[in-house]
Amino acid sequence: MILLGSGEVTPSVLEDRTEDIRQFILDELGDFGEQHYPKITRRIRYAQDPQGLWYARGDVMAVLAAIHGETIAREKINRINDKFKGLLPRGLSSRPSSLTA
Repeated sequence: MILLGSGEVTPSVLEDRTEDIRQFILDELGDFGEQHYPKITRRIRYAQDPQGLWYARGDVMAVLAAIHGETIAREKINRINDKFKGLLPRGLSSRPSSLTA
């Protein structure tokens, strides 16, 4: 139920999910991203919490777009966004946009 956004997120679950998101983002950036964008990689690696990772998405999008193009980068960011379900305050959740329709 926690993964669906309902229920209490315990500190242990929060830590595990944060690490899962961190690794997922680093995997999406890959070796090329790590070598050519070390500042962004460090920002992801040392983010303190899910909010820190959430706010880094703009930089991650820029790197992914430089590597793969904007269309693929948007798809990857959408998959990253899905990992945050149930971890962020409602105001930080991504919302559907009329620009993507």
